[in-house]
Amino acid sequence: MSTTRFDITGIGNAIVDYLLPAHDDFLSRHNMPKGAMSLIDADTATRLTAAMAGGVTASGGSVANSCAVAAALGARVAFLGKVGTDEMGEVFRREIAAQGVHYPTAPLTAPIPTARCLILVTPDGQRTMNTYLGAGGEFSLHDLDETVIAASAITYLEGYLFDPPAAQAAFAEAAKIARAAGRQTALSLSDAFCVDRHRDGFRRLIAEGVDILFANEAEIASLYQCNSFEEAAFHAAQDIPLAVLTRSEAGSVVLQNGRSVAVPAVPVEVVDTTGAGDAYAAGFLAAYTRGASLAEAGALGAKAAALAISRIGARPPADELRKLL
Repeated sequence: MSTTRFDITGIGNAIVDYLLPAHDDFLSRHNMPKGAMSLIDADTATRLTAAMAGGVTASGGSVANSCAVAAALGARVAFLGKVGTDEMGEVFRREIAAQGVHYPTAPLTAPIPTARCLILVTPDGQRTMNTYLGAGGEFSLHDLDETVIAASAITYLEGYLFDPPAAQAAFAEAAKIARAAGRQTALSLSDAFCVDRHRDGFRRLIAEGVDILFANEAEIASLYQCNSFEEAAFHAAQDIPLAVLTRSEAGSVVLQNGRSVAVPAVPVEVVDTTGAGDAYAAGFLAAYTRGASLAEAGALGAKAAALAISRIGARPPADELRKLL
């Protein structure tokens, strides 16, 4: 296997986040399932943006967040994802480049706005997300950079991007490119509601080309339609070479080749759970691609997740992340 240029290449939604603290009654008035990610259309995005006046804007996207955090933790990182030719697209491009992530994807030429995620953060730290995919949902086979994928130790796929059929085809092809180059493919299930929509497609992708799976307790239970975490974890261990399963304050479990490694959570006051799983995956992959043990990789993931949830926003400052090393 040839030398890698990148440790991680992420493929996912290129999104600009808009965050606002809110109470449960706001969610009820707008029919938002608390703690879930819902896809919305352009008109709904415009209406909710107006209702959320006073929020904070920052680049986002689940795997894009992981890429930014992993770069701050010393990994060599690239990201593939689509933005529009608008101001928000320029914000995304500028910020991800400033975070040390190689971003070669050309912007969409069609007049479709850059994706946005409207995030309501309730006092208990839970985040409720409303996502307009916009240009991000236009990602297709033509946007795959075969050279970058073949030169990456791990290609990391975002479950949230699995809704558009063109992106599903791109995921399957990316996994093939990675495997042909002797590389690995990782997948984040992203959200239990996402798994509910695409359970068969996810299981097919996992069977055909996923080496590493990231999922939380609800997501892995949805994937296998199990009532208990233990049963779902058992199935994951049979199907996936490396399964990394997070359980919030209960820590995480890493399963590989019959081994089970329990990783404790890092105690912290929860301010905003936005990006906790993204940061965990970033820490795990940054350590794993450097040859760390599963326990060490999980520990760095747990530290990064704790830092993420101790503040508002999904991307902790790079200087704070570097202190974790």
